[in-house]
This record gives sequence, C-alpha cells and structure tokens, in this order.
Amino acid sequence: MSNDSNINTQAFYLNPQRKVAVLNYNEKYIADIFELLDSEELLEIVQAFLDRRRHKTETNNAFEDQSATKYVATIKAIMLNQSDVFQQFDRTEVLQSIEALYSFYRSFLRIAVLNQHDSSVMANGFMNIDNQFNDLVIHLYRTIEEKLQGFANKTYRQVSAGSSACILTQSHDWPIPAGYEALKPIRFIDTLMLRPPMMMKTPSNKREGTFTAVEQNPIQKFTGSQDEWFCFPAKIGESLAYIYFHRDYFASGISLANLFEVADAKSVIGHKPDLILLFGLQHTEGDVCHYYHDTDNDLWVGEVPYNDKTTYFGYMKKMCLTLHNLHMIYQGKLPIHGSMVQINFANGQSKNVVFFGDSGAGKSESIEALQEIADDQIIDIETIFDDMGSFTLTDHDIYAQGTEIGAFVRLDDLSSAVAFNNMDRGIYLNPDQKNARVIIPADSYARVIAHHPIDMWVYANNYSDKIGVHRFATEDEAKQTFIAGKRKALGTTDEVGMSTTFFANPFGPVQEEARTRPIIDQVFQRLFEHQIYVGEIYTHLGYDKSKTSLNQSAQELLDLLTNS
Repeated sequence: MSNDSNINTQAFYLNPQRKVAVLNYNEKYIADIFELLDSEELLEIVQAFLDRRRHKTETNNAFEDQSATKYVATIKAIMLNQSDVFQQFDRTEVLQSIEALYSFYRSFLRIAVLNQHDSSVMANGFMNIDNQFNDLVIHLYRTIEEKLQGFANKTYRQVSAGSSACILTQSHDWPIPAGYEALKPIRFIDTLMLRPPMMMKTPSNKREGTFTAVEQNPIQKFTGSQDEWFCFPAKIGESLAYIYFHRDYFASGISLANLFEVADAKSVIGHKPDLILLFGLQHTEGDVCHYYHDTDNDLWVGEVPYNDKTTYFGYMKKMCLTLHNLHMIYQGKLPIHGSMVQINFANGQSKNVVFFGDSGAGKSESIEALQEIADDQIIDIETIFDDMGSFTLTDHDIYAQGTEIGAFVRLDDLSSAVAFNNMDRGIYLNPDQKNARVIIPADSYARVIAHHPIDMWVYANNYSDKIGVHRFATEDEAKQTFIAGKRKALGTTDEVGMSTTFFANPFGPVQEEARTRPIIDQVFQRLFEHQIYVGEIYTHLGYDKSKTSLNQSAQELLDLLTNS
C-alpha cells in the first residue's frame, strides 16, 4: 500500500517492493522522445534507480553520483550530440549506467491502463497506442546506446520496453445490492493485451492453509479508490465473478486472463455476480483469507489481506475456485478437484477420463505418462479441465464441466510437447525458484463449459507401493477412498508427509461437508448404475520420482482404455 519509496503521480505509479508499475495513458500519453525526457515520470524513475544503486552497491561510476535532474540533462545532451558531455563523463560508464537503468525499469511488471469512455475508436485502437509507446521507449534506448558506443547494433531484440501489458477499462452499470455501493466507482477490465512470455517475481511462492467462513461481510471493510483498485470480471465455469484487486496485485490480476474467461460487457451490464472477491484488503480477521455467504443477496464474498504471503498466485486462483465451488454445492453440483481429458485414439475411439486427487497426487503426471508411453496409439489428448471441474446430475444422466480456460502448472510437470507449444504464450511466476509455475491457455470457454460425458474416473493414489490400476467393486469401497482424500504431500503447499482432506478438495467441500455428502452419494450411485469405470491409478510419486513405476501404471491404464 502506501510506502515512502513508491512513485505516485496522476499518470504513473511504481512500487519497488512489489515490482509493479502502472502507466495511466488517460492522464498522460507521451508520444515524443523529448517529451519523455522532459517528463516528471522519467525523472522519478531515474531517482528511484539512483537511490537503489546507491543503497545496493558502492558504485564507482561518477555518472551516477550526480542528481537525477543532471542525469536526465546529460542524456538530453547526448541525444543532441553535445560532445562536451564526455569531457566530464566516461562513455563506458554512461553506457553501463544507461543499460542498468533500462534493466531496472524493465524488471517491473508494467501495466498500461486506458479507460474506454464508451469510445469504439479507443476500443479498436488501444493496442496501437500501447505499441507506439513501446516503440518510443525502445527507440530512445537504442539511440542513446548507439550514440554512446559509436556504432549501430547488428542484432536487435524486440522486447517489451515500455509496458508488459495494456488493459482497457470501462465503467458498467450493474445492480449493486445495498451495502455494496463502495464498489460502484471501480472500473471493470474490458480487454487485455499481454506481451508474453511474461516473467514475474513475487515475494511469496507457496500457498498455506484453507479458507474459512466469517460472520461479517468483507464488503464492510472495503474503502478502495478508483485509482488503486480494478475489477476483473470472470466467467468461472458458469459462475459470474467480479474479482476486485489492489493494483499492487497486478501480477495476479493480469494472470487471471490466462486462466479464466473475461466476461464481456453484455455479461456484466445489468447482471449481479454470483461471486465477489476483494483481494488486497488492508485488514482481515487474523490477517488470513475468508469467505462470507450473503444469503440475502445470494452472493459469495471472499476477502484476501494485503501482505507479502498473498502475492502468490495460488491465493487468487484458489479463493476464486473456493467461492465457485461453494456456489456449485448450493446448486446441487459436485466440485471435482482433478483433471479431465479427452483421449483420442488412433483406432477412432475417444474416451473422457477424469483424474482425481489433491495437489501433488499425480494427476498431471499420469496424463503426461500416458502421452509418453502411447507411441502412435494416441492421436492427441485434449484438456477439458486442468484443476477443477464439477459433476452435474440430470434426471437420468451425469455430465462434467470445467471451470478454467487455462492451466496453472509447475514447470517441472510440463511435458516437452506442452512446453514448446505454449511457452511463448505463458505467464511465468518465480521461474528461478522451487514450485516455479506457468499459466498457459488451454481451451476455449465454450469447450470448457460444454456437457461432457464421463467414461472413467480414477483416484490418483501416490501413497501406495502398488503398481497399475484398480477398479472398485462397490460404491462403498470407492466412496471410502475418494472421501478420505489421502495423499503424501510433496511440498506444493505448506503440508508435508501423509495427509487426508475430505473428498481431496479443500476448496469448497471441506467447508460444506454436510451439504456435499448427499451429492457425493447421488453421484456414485449414478456412476455405478451406468457401470462407469471408477477406480484408482497408482502414481508412486510418494515413493520414487523415477517415473518407471508410474509409466507401468499408465501402460496398464492405456491397455484398459484401448480394449474397452
């Protein structure tokens, strides 16, 4: 939030601790090199850069010993070919400092913001506006660089020099319930332009604990301003969610675009959401995450506190999914913590398989193992949902739906095919650390929410020393395993060793166990009535990481699928 080292002008905001910057094109749009050199914003960036250099290192660079004003004045003199500059400063030192300044600015997540004001011209041209600013920044850098080194470059790298992403915002009228009026000024994100691959670092890289209910509606604590808060309107499965976040959480807020469908204006105008998330509140009970069920307005409201811990994207994602799953349970649908894929075989068959289990159980690893051992038996494996879905009962049938259009995946879990096909579209979070993640688009929204039949449902068992797959003979035997939710934790959350989680899903079913159990009973009854395969695959991940055992289990699963 407020910090003495922050830069906060009408047109520019920069938070060095959170490594985020916001450029407001409506307040100021710079279209000329010398306008940029004369701007208050560049002066502030140079001052922040010099302060950091002096604090972090003992620099022997005389060029950096001067004030920010003189630093910028020297750059102008270089641009104007005033050679007397080099009587005072060494070219090499100036070039080294300019390179460091350029890297310092680009180390921030830089979000350009443009408010649409109901202008179709603005809507169609906002990407060009942002492209022109990026071209301006990189042109200034290259011009200074080549003047200092005395020759033109032979290799040019077209990086995101000005902004990392640009968002178009818009105000919308929606039926705001009494008590929620504080949300009215906050603008909705209408359209986004990302510049992938995006590399972002956050202070936190792991999620802890589960989310609990509170008796006070979090909206009573919301005092956010239009300058500091944004709303990402998301379609999470068939739930409509308004995700409000503080600008210091832009790393998470912008990443939502690779995970959830952006709700368009028609879906927002005149529509009350099913879910509201307030991400970055100054105070919450116990300084942890909670949710509140507003039964009067039929709303699920989540709250996440402003602190370093909650900068991990898992908090944003899992709170959204918790609210969605609670909404599903109250609609009589069963939230599924797992991955669903459609496997298309060379013999013309296709099978929809759901892999079920908590984090680290081996869901994605099982799918990858299938791909590796299938050779030419499998044409392709299409992801329907990667982490969370739901089962819905009709009068006589059952179907599955997904929630996310993307996948939030550990880098270590990416198969080479997935990695190379999607790496240039990804948003990478803390790629240099343990539990490094990438968010990649996976499927269309229409495909995700379609009604998908279920051919097989297997529990990812990572704690047994058995190999292969096992079909449960009875409903009770199956329910016992699925409800127990056992796994050996592998360090993807704060848990270690053996753990149990009700129905392997701490994001909704744990919070509403009594309401979930009858739905579980109905689902298993229907699956066994239709003789749908319900079993478990032994992933062995809690015992060895060699993949040999998992590949043997995947082979048995493949044989079962191709022969049934």
